[in-house]
Amino acid sequence: MHIKFASKPSGDALGVAVYEKAALSPSAKALDDASGGTLTRAIKASRFTGDAGQVLEIAAPSGLKAARVVLYGLGAKKQVTGNVYEKAVAAAVKHLLLGGTQTLSLHIDAEDGELSSRAALGASLAAYRFDQYRSRLKADRKPSLGTVEIVAADDKAAKKAWKSWEPVAEGVKLARDFVMEPANILYPEEYAKRISKLEKEGLEIEVLGEAQMKKLGMGSLLGVSQGSVREAKLVIMRWNGGKEGDKPLAFVGKGVTFDTGGISLKPGPGMEEMKGDMGGSAAVVGLMRALAGRKAKVNVVGVVALVENMPDGNAQRPGDIVTSMSGQTIEILNTDAEGRLVLADALWYTQEKYDPAFIVDLATLTGAILIALGHEHAGIFSNDDKLADRMFAAGKASDEGVWRLPVGPEYDRQIDSDIADMKNLGQGRNAGSIAAAVFLQRFVNGKPWVHIDIAGTAMHSGSKDPRQPAFGTGYGVRLLDRFVRDYYEN
Repeated sequence: MHIKFASKPSGDALGVAVYEKAALSPSAKALDDASGGTLTRAIKASRFTGDAGQVLEIAAPSGLKAARVVLYGLGAKKQVTGNVYEKAVAAAVKHLLLGGTQTLSLHIDAEDGELSSRAALGASLAAYRFDQYRSRLKADRKPSLGTVEIVAADDKAAKKAWKSWEPVAEGVKLARDFVMEPANILYPEEYAKRISKLEKEGLEIEVLGEAQMKKLGMGSLLGVSQGSVREAKLVIMRWNGGKEGDKPLAFVGKGVTFDTGGISLKPGPGMEEMKGDMGGSAAVVGLMRALAGRKAKVNVVGVVALVENMPDGNAQRPGDIVTSMSGQTIEILNTDAEGRLVLADALWYTQEKYDPAFIVDLATLTGAILIALGHEHAGIFSNDDKLADRMFAAGKASDEGVWRLPVGPEYDRQIDSDIADMKNLGQGRNAGSIAAAVFLQRFVNGKPWVHIDIAGTAMHSGSKDPRQPAFGTGYGVRLLDRFVRDYYEN
């Protein structure tokens, strides 16, 4: 999707805003007058009221050169925000994507260039497609809409603001692409190669192989990988946009490129979705792409642990005991609780190597978080109230919501093992997401930390949000970008 900015429309379709109770925006009023009241009559003949997210298309409107006009609802005028514009514009773009329109000229009546750029972000997110492997897609199922032209009161200000948001759109697209890729294409070595290409964006990238991780003592991570013919990788990305000497912010992502469950084999139905069990790593890579693209004024390190969990004759068994990089030993009760084992060594490596100001980890970690929160929020767990509050606020601001759940000694005791330092499961089905979180907390070595369980938000095929595609959502990129820009830059 090509996004451009202009002061006058040139597209074959026009988009104009309508507020609640069918109140026309200035641009909509101008079109209504030019068409002899066509917009007003169309609204009266429909159930369109201007509520946020509603769309009404008018084909071949009288008195206008445009082939069609699309009305997009913004709801209450006093409650219009960047998020409202994103979703409203996304709904209009989704409506026209396959319909024959080539260029949509979208009128934004806000004087604020920031709102115009957020509208552009909504358009970009809505236009996302993953068609790389579709060789027989019929012409009428291919997108016709190739350009969205943002017609703004101050198009120069909008274009300037877009420089800060376009890299975020690119970061989300990258994260989505990674989650969408099949596991026979995107395995750890290939994934690491693709991440390494981001050096051209200004990132410093280092890739560790299994021999290096073995020397570091990463028995927890390597235990998960040992059943796969694919070599595990640990990829470190650094963005040095802040002051020299400032401690970096650290983001760590689980990158299980396919999760069979290992010897504790998952049921067959739905297992194909486990290609997306690397959604946490995708979010971290997408974030680093966004920060580099917009030249964020902050030092950041992103670490992603890339493995494949397979049921080979050499695979890890229930009952095994492994030694993590921290020296702590872990009794394996279930090989399908593998994400926490992968993250344990990645978290310890990050805090020891980089001494960050804090650590945030993201992982599609537990099915239990879906039971608790569904697809609407990610769960967050933290040892630092300030960090958790900032993450919650960033979730509100980015429209990628999070909800905090508890950690504490009473939960931590549940993962004590009789024969090792800990076990990789808690007390059966109870508090499963919390058990995973307190496990991870044992590997941050007291650093301020937030764990984000994105099992319900990184993969979602039934979202009603027009910004979201089916399956790989790219969740976490916008959340973390907002977290960084609102609290840690300048």
